[in-house]
Amino acid sequence: MPRGTGDNLMKSIFFYGTLRHVPLLECVMGRVAGDLDIKPDVLPGHRIMAAVDGPYPLLSVDPDSDATGVLVRGLTADDIARLDYYEAGFAYDLQRLTLQSGAAADVYVPLHHMASDGPWDIVGWQQDWAEMSVAAAEEVMGSFGHVSAQEIARRFPRIRARAWSRVLAQSGHHSPDTLRGKVEIVERTRAYSDFFALDEIRMRHETFDGVMSPVLTRAVFVAFDAALVLPYDPVRDRVLLVEQVRLGPIGRHDPACWQLEPIAGMVDPGEQPPQAARREAAEEAGLVLDHMETVGAGYASPGSATDFFHTFVGICDLPDDVAGIGGAEAEGENIRSHLVSFDTLMGMAETGQIGNVPLTMLIYWLAHHRNRLRARRRP
Repeated sequence: MPRGTGDNLMKSIFFYGTLRHVPLLECVMGRVAGDLDIKPDVLPGHRIMAAVDGPYPLLSVDPDSDATGVLVRGLTADDIARLDYYEAGFAYDLQRLTLQSGAAADVYVPLHHMASDGPWDIVGWQQDWAEMSVAAAEEVMGSFGHVSAQEIARRFPRIRARAWSRVLAQSGHHSPDTLRGKVEIVERTRAYSDFFALDEIRMRHETFDGVMSPVLTRAVFVAFDAALVLPYDPVRDRVLLVEQVRLGPIGRHDPACWQLEPIAGMVDPGEQPPQAARREAAEEAGLVLDHMETVGAGYASPGSATDFFHTFVGICDLPDDVAGIGGAEAEGENIRSHLVSFDTLMGMAETGQIGNVPLTMLIYWLAHHRNRLRARRRP
């Protein structure tokens, strides 16, 4: 727990970074900003810098600079506890400093030296990262009082990834002619959260005859957006498939625990799906894709999970020596790649040897577009 929170019942804190964004501050504090005494102020002799490892700021001593921010007065012990909980995951501590106005205030400063990457700008951060940060803070603060701040810090990369999926969901344009009816969430409880999450939901929804359904009890598996790419060499007329052990078959007690798949991976926060597809092709198989064909995007299992797949066919060279063992060791990946001719691939699909639905979809998309792709690469 950061120091400096135990003396007075009411405190003042100077915010120079992301908590200047009112929706984020309201989420962390658990109350509306109209209840708070917020005034602009400046911290002399300090500079606001961008952290190398994330979209958040650092405060460093610089006699020739001033840090612009806001002073929030009259914070209660509960307010401080919520702020400490949120900030603990970012390795910050409270220090008492004097502002340009003459007011003394506590300031969250880094516990140890962190690498910086140039000046930090709140306007740019709000444009690129604010929506995701508020969504992540909702999950973090939902664990306040139940999960330790240290445990939240460990889970935070996955929390941010789930939050980024919420951001990407707002740009979807699928299902334009379906009902845009009312959905009422009566209660939503996070039953499990770590690598993935599980929410128990009690809900009502509008029916096709215009009335509301009775309250239904359901559960949803909360995961991430993922990019899937099938590498295809139109000159050699073959693809590259990857093989790795999978938890789905293990959980289903399927003896075929190693599965053939397209290259796939989570869309990282701040990343767009095509960028993720190219990155994963390099990480899993050492491939550089010439260009990508967009196949489609959609839910893998909309009745039970938030998994959303962005699928591509990646045009590239696939020489004989490209297959091998790969994967990101830091992520515990152990991946074997296979070169498969198009004719063999179609035979596998037709005889049911492919146990992966996204791969099957990509195979038949490739079959439909194969002549066009091959004609483009002919001399």
